Amino acid sequence: MVLSEGIRRHGFRKWYERELLSSHGHLALSFVCAVALLGAFEAASEFADWPDRLLDAVSIVVSGAIGAWAIRRYLYLLMHAEHAANQADCPQCGVYARFTLVEGRSGRAGDTAVVRCRECAHQWSIEA
Repeated sequence: MVLSEGIRRHGFRKWYERELLSSHGHLALSFVCAVALLGAFEAASEFADWPDRLLDAVSIVVSGAIGAWAIRRYLYLLMHAEHAANQADCPQCGVYARFTLVEGRSGRAGDTAVVRCRECAHQWSIEA
């Protein structure tokens, strides 16, 4: 989810929690794909006829591709959430994640949220 839209809908803490849960869901998917990959390699060593070997080869390629995609998505979502969380401290008073969204901008360069601290009313931008 886009940072500014997530802050607008749920608040920063809920957005951060959702990003981490989504990230770890992809990690679980990559673990399932690793188990499927090991099972497909085991099955490939058992069968001698060509249709079964072809099915095993397709299973190996598909589970490997899905696992690689899932681990890349896991790392992207985790780093995206951590990058935004590292900017969630108010530069003036140091309060963490207690701000309101003033303006959200999305563009080619990325998503930027201009926020205002609830404690001291200082404004700064968080880049995703």
